[in-house]
Amino acid sequence: MPITPFKLERYYAKYEFTTRYMLSSSDCEGLTLNELLGMASKESLSRWQNLKLGYTESQGHPLLRQEIANLYKNISADQTLVAVPEEAIYVVMQTLLRPGDQVISITPTYQSLHEIARSLGCQVVPWQIRPAASGWAIDIKKLEKLMTPQTRLLVINFPNNPTGFLPERAQLDAILAIAAKHGVYVFSDEMYRLLELDPATRLPSVSDVYEKGISLSGLSKSFALPGLRIGWLTTRSEGLMQDWLTFKDYTTICNSAPSEILAIIALQNHERIVARNLEIIRRNIRLAGEFFEKHSRLVAWNPPQAGSIAFPKWLGAGSVDEFCRDVLEKCGVLIVPGTIFDVSGGYFRVGLGRENFPQALNQLGEYWRGA
Repeated sequence: MPITPFKLERYYAKYEFTTRYMLSSSDCEGLTLNELLGMASKESLSRWQNLKLGYTESQGHPLLRQEIANLYKNISADQTLVAVPEEAIYVVMQTLLRPGDQVISITPTYQSLHEIARSLGCQVVPWQIRPAASGWAIDIKKLEKLMTPQTRLLVINFPNNPTGFLPERAQLDAILAIAAKHGVYVFSDEMYRLLELDPATRLPSVSDVYEKGISLSGLSKSFALPGLRIGWLTTRSEGLMQDWLTFKDYTTICNSAPSEILAIIALQNHERIVARNLEIIRRNIRLAGEFFEKHSRLVAWNPPQAGSIAFPKWLGAGSVDEFCRDVLEKCGVLIVPGTIFDVSGGYFRVGLGRENFPQALNQLGEYWRGA
């Protein structure tokens, strides 16, 4: 089956590098090379300075895989595959799924988490995150009803993009219990993990606590290093790793040598980097709350529970698409409407991880004052 165009990526391709203010970016303010190298130990700096630009190990640099494994409780370096995050999604779907399989996918979420499965001839069934009095909510009983003998895979994404929703630990346990009852694999997009506003709410990695769990993470969001194009898969499910490595021979084969060394440095300093990113996010959440409170007739603000993004609701005249298009044309502020995520109801995504967030809000305020 032909694959559907990736709405979000096509939207960004058109505007991201020509628009002055990005008010919907999902990443955190990118670290500079000098900032990252400034965190390097003497040993890591030597490894960088003497790096040979040859081929690398397909599964990933052994030290990098060990540093990744250190982020988990029950994952070893051998249970880790390094790949570009988008590539990792593709590899999992291609090796695990066959035409006719049912895939249950949390929604809204990143389009490739369900579109690749659909393009493979799978039946994709949405499991929706819905608006609630407290922000957003999921229906565990609904998930149980969606399960069938054909269900092969459950796809989840917590902290969620674009809503910022994070379930409670008891809810995650209930999700995994349902998956185990039906013998279903769980693919867990954890790209925003570590960016919980309250560390006490942090969920365990699914790959740590579920035998048929597959976790996706990487440096693009929580680590503010999307330009390195380094992500990873972790699992304790036997047999999957060999399937992934066999398929990766037909994608990138191996990873960028410079990116792997820089990733090692980042992971060795992950607490420092995450703390820096959370400081930016917390500041911007406070500013957003104050700003949208002043404009409450136009926007219903809904702060995230975790991650670097929020999903408030447009209340003004016209559609959210018209609002986003007008703001872009008149004041150079890019806002992603919820329709890009196939969400109706007037929602739009706000990115909270960038340093120039106050300036972008100011431009939006000028737009409303002039309207």
